Amino acid sequence: MASRLRLVGPTPGTVGGFAPDPGVSGKAEGEREGEAKRPEPPRREVTALGGGSEVVHVPRFVARDKAWEWFDCLDRTIPWRRPDTRVFGRLGPQPRDMCYVADEGLTDLKYSGHQADAHSWDEFPVLKDILKAVHEALPGSYFNSVLLNRYQTGSDYVSWHADDEALYGPTPEIASVSFGCERDFVLRKKPTKSQAASGSGEAARKRRKVAAPQQQHSFLLKHGSLLVMRGHTQRDWQHSVPKRAKASSTRINLTFRHVLT
Repeated sequence: MASRLRLVGPTPGTVGGFAPDPGVSGKAEGEREGEAKRPEPPRREVTALGGGSEVVHVPRFVARDKAWEWFDCLDRTIPWRRPDTRVFGRLGPQPRDMCYVADEGLTDLKYSGHQADAHSWDEFPVLKDILKAVHEALPGSYFNSVLLNRYQTGSDYVSWHADDEALYGPTPEIASVSFGCERDFVLRKKPTKSQAASGSGEAARKRRKVAAPQQQHSFLLKHGSLLVMRGHTQRDWQHSVPKRAKASSTRINLTFRHVLT
């Protein structure tokens, strides 16, 4: 089924293009003719993937100067590390730097044989500022953890996966904020069990190549952008950040999640 993309422009009486500012309707109190108008809210691009899955993309979520301020602070102050992970039975360095921050007492985050050490929000005021901006943009959402990834070159990447761990629940909402070098973010439909069983051999590879355009969606995540995955996206889709030879500078990405308590 083809996806549906709809562009959502600013709504009268909204802030950030997402939700109304309580008590504001039409002109703000005290606003007079000739006064400077509020900045135009950022536009959202909503892609319906079908089956209750949806992606919201806000290319200009954070103003450029503020985004660089946050990038520099994150790059300098976060205790980045590159842990060993196990993929397809092989143990080796993860192809990107990471850090994990979460509320106290939450279920541990484990992936690819690695258990992430959780830092406190109080250690990094910049993360609390970014979290506040995300919460203001997504009313009704609540995030209590963030996984940070730093891609130093185009050789750093994230392979195909889904954030479908039980600690996030059946329909997790994941908000991804990007800073620095722009990179492609690609979604593909998860293979069915029968497809996975017949997924080897030249004929299968040819079938996947033919089906790829209908089964994949690509988003260019620029400096200061926001992308939100909702509904059954983690159940039905996988995502990746592939290698890019031309990506010669650093990218920092924050994925905010809600861990069930």
